[in-house]
Amino acid sequence: MANQTYDTYPYNLPVTFHFNVDMGSDEGDDIRFQEVNGLTAEIGVEELVVGGENMFTYRLPVRAKYNNIILKRGMLKNSKLIDWFRNAVEHFQFEPRDIKINLLNEKNEPVAFWKVIQAYPVKWVISDFKASENALVIETIELAYQYFQRDPA
Repeated sequence: MANQTYDTYPYNLPVTFHFNVDMGSDEGDDIRFQEVNGLTAEIGVEELVVGGENMFTYRLPVRAKYNNIILKRGMLKNSKLIDWFRNAVEHFQFEPRDIKINLLNEKNEPVAFWKVIQAYPVKWVISDFKASENALVIETIELAYQYFQRDPA
């Protein structure tokens, strides 16, 4: 242990939260968000009652369920992401995209990433406007998708 160097990224230590969101095309500032929430996978359970067995019911796994992803950021004037959302809401034209959420180290190099399959916008929220506060306007964008995969970079 005395001669151990720390020149390479220590994969066994927790990482800090520095990330970007790759929407699959040249999005400019549309990769920067304050928060990403909702990367959740859950296995459903189905109960099976068997005749003659009164002490318990069998609990069997069923398909996985995924929550919507929620992205938050300061509002931008010109945004291809919001154009994509408006096209879905105003014209009911959905263009699902694969999205990659990259966890980055201090050198902006990917440490791990989550690939979100066939995402499309389902909700857009603008923060409250308050004259008494000097605050940024925050956009919250919610995306539905089929599933996600976590991969090391």
